[in-house]
Amino acid sequence: MDVEAMRARAPASRPLCAARLPRSRFIIMEGGYASFVRDPIRSVHGVLWDLALADVRSLDKYEGVASGLYKKIQQPVLRESGGSARALIYVGGSTARGEPHAGYMESVLA
Repeated sequence: MDVEAMRARAPASRPLCAARLPRSRFIIMEGGYASFVRDPIRSVHGVLWDLALADVRSLDKYEGVASGLYKKIQQPVLRESGGSARALIYVGGSTARGEPHAGYMESVLA
């Protein structure tokens, strides 16, 4: 999700810094959405947010947590500026590979 879309869904939250999830590889799931799987030599790059508790419910709904599209886990991430943080991460409910929806990767990369 791009920064502007995240701000719309989580207005009380704010981006902190670039971060990466080590030992993970980016994938597109069978349903056409992004996730990650474990990989001992790769990392997934993203943005670490200071997530307000008031915004979690909205994000859960958007990410389809109730339907099982995504589930929430906590994982350590490495901050680009140094150090680590514990992050709430939405991971796909499936590891079966698929193709992204039209225009989806542009949003992910933004």
